[in-house]
Amino acid sequence: MRVAMTAHTPAPSSTLRTAAALALAAAVSLGLARFSYALLLPAMRADLGWSYLTAGAMNTVNAAGYLAGALLTPMTLARFSVRRVLLAGSMASAAMLAAHGLVSSDTALYALRLLTGIASAATFISGGLMAARLVGHAGAARAGLVLGIYYGGTGAGIVASALLVPPLTALPQVHAWQWAWIALGATALVATAITARETRGHDGAPAAASQRTGFRARDFAFGLASYTLFGLGYIGYMTFVVTLLREQQLSSGLITAFYALLGLGVIASSWLWAGLLQRHGSGRPMALLNTLLAVATLLPVLTAHPLAGFVSGALFGSVFLSVVASTTALVRHNLPASAWPAGIAAFTTVFAAGQIVGPSLVGWLADGPGGLRAGLAASAGVLALGALLASRQRALPQA
Repeated sequence: MRVAMTAHTPAPSSTLRTAAALALAAAVSLGLARFSYALLLPAMRADLGWSYLTAGAMNTVNAAGYLAGALLTPMTLARFSVRRVLLAGSMASAAMLAAHGLVSSDTALYALRLLTGIASAATFISGGLMAARLVGHAGAARAGLVLGIYYGGTGAGIVASALLVPPLTALPQVHAWQWAWIALGATALVATAITARETRGHDGAPAAASQRTGFRARDFAFGLASYTLFGLGYIGYMTFVVTLLREQQLSSGLITAFYALLGLGVIASSWLWAGLLQRHGSGRPMALLNTLLAVATLLPVLTAHPLAGFVSGALFGSVFLSVVASTTALVRHNLPASAWPAGIAAFTTVFAAGQIVGPSLVGWLADGPGGLRAGLAASAGVLALGALLASRQRALPQA
């Protein structure tokens, strides 16, 4: 018997289309606004005379902005619709990215990295909340897929960065890297326009302050601790791996292919881990994924063989954003919908806190005798410890 879809029950294809549109917001928030920096770093460091510590500090400032945004976003969501916050953050990210191409002083770049972090957090938290709400329309079988599509959208931003940045930074002119920032800003603006068009009708109500009720940090202590270490460990890889590969004499073409492969891995992660995220309400998915990340981070440390680099990129890309998706799944499995905003914001906050420490720590270690290999080895150790902590996170008893 054929059952008609009501106005409140979108067709599965419509739900997945909306999830794909939200994925473009994730592409702007992380793929373009944050992870493109790894490709820009070698050119900027050579042009501006940065140490590794300064290079890492740029991402530390970005993470500090992200933390500030994570703290401010729940209050913003209490006053404005989730979609409005999403689009405002995405548009601001696009403007800040383009502005990177108009300056060259460290002070101005620090300020722009900070502001971009604030806007990115607003985009990512509100996008994650909209994706979580979509799960109710997708049905149990597709719940993990919807979340995977959203978080996997970051891969589209990484692939776009891999295709845009290297040719522009190679232009034979002073500060050629500035054109790459401008191109990233233009790409982010186009992505935002598509998200705005395809999410019409999904405004939703503002998240009332009472929605914090039901979330207790102590119930998720091991998950939150693990996610803090994930933020600290993964960002070292994503900041410096391209620079390490350049030091290992990998050609520009191979580095472009490496980063594009990493981005494609992120996109594939939507299908690879959807079932795992749907089946488990404990920290087991986070533990497994952090273990794989530790292995991926160690590979280019142990050998300079190009094959090891490509295996590392493919594995890292196919896993790291699924760790982020696993926290949304953990919240969704264990809390009522009214507590999702507070839960997602709490995980985003500790994630941002870890990212503040990670880039500068790896940069500081890289300026020492061990170089970048020592920094990435430390990142791998942090990720392994995060896996151990996540394995202790239990599902909450259901009322």
